[in-house]
Amino acid sequence: MKLSAIKLRWDTAVGVLLVAVFITGLGTTDGFASHDNLAFAFNDIAEVALMALPMTLLVVAGQVDLSVASMLGLASALTGELWDAGWAFETIVPIVLLVGVVGGLINGWLVTRVGLPSLAVTIGTLALYRGLASVVLGTGAITDFPETYAKWAVDTTTVPGTFLTYPVVLFIVLAAVAAVVLHATGLGRSLFAIGAQEDAAYFAGIRVKRVKLLLFVVSGLISAFAGIVFTLRYGSARADNGQGFEMLVIASVLLGGVDFDGGKGTLFGAVAGVLLIGVLKNLLTLNDVANEVQVIVTGLLLVASVLTPRLITTVSAWRHRRAAAQAG
Repeated sequence: MKLSAIKLRWDTAVGVLLVAVFITGLGTTDGFASHDNLAFAFNDIAEVALMALPMTLLVVAGQVDLSVASMLGLASALTGELWDAGWAFETIVPIVLLVGVVGGLINGWLVTRVGLPSLAVTIGTLALYRGLASVVLGTGAITDFPETYAKWAVDTTTVPGTFLTYPVVLFIVLAAVAAVVLHATGLGRSLFAIGAQEDAAYFAGIRVKRVKLLLFVVSGLISAFAGIVFTLRYGSARADNGQGFEMLVIASVLLGGVDFDGGKGTLFGAVAGVLLIGVLKNLLTLNDVANEVQVIVTGLLLVASVLTPRLITTVSAWRHRRAAAQAG
């Protein structure tokens, strides 16, 4: 019974670990709790956090989108190219977001209509969208974006009286909306049903293909928006922006206890996973830990998040079989 309880509370355990890492930072690292560092630490993972929200919904439904970081790069490259061509930024934003929607539609169409597995499809579009970003912008970089918009994405602009930047506040709002959708609506229940048993969900009257298509579209849209935020935050549009972010997004979601096979997980766990990776990364950086070591730590967390619940399940099943044998 205890092992089962641990399994059910995996997301809570990640939240406790997040608090423990934060307290460790307060007690061991000078400057960790400063206003500027906290603003930087949370803003530094804003794009990953934004993309993790639709990814959570996708994984709960038994799907995955590995093209999110490449869509971020494509959105960044397109933003830079259009700005360099003299377009108004107010016109650039909806066009870039539309490209994100189209990218999501391509992923969703290949999965729902052609019948290809989402893992294979999005590995392909990961390369496709990154290649298109290189075609759009090449190896160069576009800078000097309008200060009117750029100031809202940088680490130094925070909500008055807090250390929260505006991208982080936006993430909080969207996370609240996603939590309501996932845990308090019929659509959320449909996602869990699709992830647990897709055929049963279909025969129960759930429009499985339409729901999955919608999830991929939302993922593409949010990824494109994250590309705009990333571009403004760094003041630089490049085709390789966000490269490798797909691993951080997946790691955050799985670390939070969302089952990669679908049908299980909470948005709280995914958010806790994002924050844990961000806080841990910042703490390691302040202590002059090499980036290579940080990547190793992230990889170990990802392996642990996938392996530990399965070990708990295996041990629990073994104990039940042993108890049944003894009773017999």
